[in-house]
Amino acid sequence: MLRQAPRFLLRRASAAAMRWSRPFSTDLPAETAGDSKFVDAWKKLIPNIDPPKTPSAYMAPRPPTPSTIPSKLTVNLVLPYDSVLSAKEVDMVIVPAATGQMGVLPGHVATITELKPGILSVHEGNDITKYFLSGGFAFVHANSIADIIAIEATPVDRIDQNLVQKGLAEFQQKLNSASTDVEKAEAQIGIDVYSALNAALTG
Repeated sequence: MLRQAPRFLLRRASAAAMRWSRPFSTDLPAETAGDSKFVDAWKKLIPNIDPPKTPSAYMAPRPPTPSTIPSKLTVNLVLPYDSVLSAKEVDMVIVPAATGQMGVLPGHVATITELKPGILSVHEGNDITKYFLSGGFAFVHANSIADIIAIEATPVDRIDQNLVQKGLAEFQQKLNSASTDVEKAEAQIGIDVYSALNAALTG
């Protein structure tokens, strides 16, 4: 009987795995566009008035996820006051994620990551364009589109290293003379930004 025990346990484990296995999110059917539940509930309560549109009604649908990995990554770099890159097709970008530098290629898994002050590198063949970002978020979609939202984005070649070192010294002095937690926090943020700027220029 002991000889049959491993085979019996294996059959039980396989059956349990099949019973509790769940499909991947990519295997589930896509939800229908629009808020159908909201519209149905509205029509039951107020049938004589058309239901108001929800924010999703104003959003243009993303193109479907391609069956094959495209050769290019489409990048949008957006600031509160400007659109630096709009539907730019590139080979790769490297973003300053909060957990470290993160490379994004076509076909990258869908990801949302916070950005820390640092360098965004945009690779097009042999050409590399670098921007300094003060922070923000990166949204990488499954259809090889990357939306990068930042507060500030400045080409690295337009940054004056002397001004960076001067600003770093000023915030270090503010941190040394800070007397409240708010002053210390503000000074530390300035040091983090200027340190990242200085590393970008000297590294």
